[in-house]
Amino acid sequence: MTRISNPLSPVSECLETQRTTMSKQNFEVLFVERGVADVRACEMPSAGPGELLIRALVSLISPGTERAFLLGLANTPDRYPQKTGYSHIGEVVGVGAGVEGWEVGDRVASRANHKMFAAVSASNCNRVPQGLTNERAAFFRLTSIAMQGVRKARVELGEPAAVIGCGPVGLLAMQLVRLNGGLPVVSVDKDARRLAFAAMLDVDAALPADDDLRTALRAQCGGEDPALVIDATGHPEAIPAAFDLARFGGRVVLLASTRGDTEAVNFYRDVHKKGLTVIGAHESTRPRLDSAPGWWTHQADENTALRLLAGERLVVDPITTHRFPWRDAAAAYDSLARWEPGMMGTLLDWRNE
Repeated sequence: MTRISNPLSPVSECLETQRTTMSKQNFEVLFVERGVADVRACEMPSAGPGELLIRALVSLISPGTERAFLLGLANTPDRYPQKTGYSHIGEVVGVGAGVEGWEVGDRVASRANHKMFAAVSASNCNRVPQGLTNERAAFFRLTSIAMQGVRKARVELGEPAAVIGCGPVGLLAMQLVRLNGGLPVVSVDKDARRLAFAAMLDVDAALPADDDLRTALRAQCGGEDPALVIDATGHPEAIPAAFDLARFGGRVVLLASTRGDTEAVNFYRDVHKKGLTVIGAHESTRPRLDSAPGWWTHQADENTALRLLAGERLVVDPITTHRFPWRDAAAAYDSLARWEPGMMGTLLDWRNE
């Protein structure tokens, strides 16, 4: 794309943008009450010092987290109204004072909510690589969430791994474990439709979570239990299953946010005696400013995610299943609330006013 230089200073540019957007309305998605999402008009922001004013192109719904917050499930605030969303791809339409390296027209990935216009700190933004589609780029946040869990797992080349849960984050984690050298990498889920998505992504094996799982898993792992088990479901009952499946001295990564109490764990039998290492991998447990081995910042992981997506080292097209115009966001969340297993990557398209 040919870049058109802007002769205005950043401050003048932002003011000019304000003049052209003042007549426009801004809209955002809100959870107005438990189980009810709606699109509402909201204040038009401006780019303050250090900020970019971004016009949305597409945003991606995070199905597990956003559904939990929509329905007020365990370990969520259960407080309404609330803003939602954090996977926002847009175009810079204003540059605040003190911001360098950004121009009007640049495509940007940010953690803004589902919103038409958003003012975001430039320090929390990443440039979308040239050639990467908006739709693929929108997976940068879910990729980053999966990535920090895989980093904390410290995957060893050639070690067998199982990822429980074939939602978008689980399937991204599966691909990242494979990129890190896990062999074989096995996806596990209760739902045949979800397992079919794993098969589309050429997982080494996609196994149903049934009574024969241990036998089938050992057959895939050379007669042994997996050294690494990642829970990407958030279901309380999946945690004791993960402990049970992991080999002696193995590692269990709790990637998904658990929605309820896990009561059926005997820590002596299930963890202590087996010598398991249990790793809590909530995506907020990151350094704020500087990355370290196994602990990267949001910004660094998101930039890496975009580069992996641009290089097609991660595949997301098969799990991009639904697209809604932004005005129909309520319908998207109605479907999400009903928990349709075939609903995976769901995009809101903001390109038409």
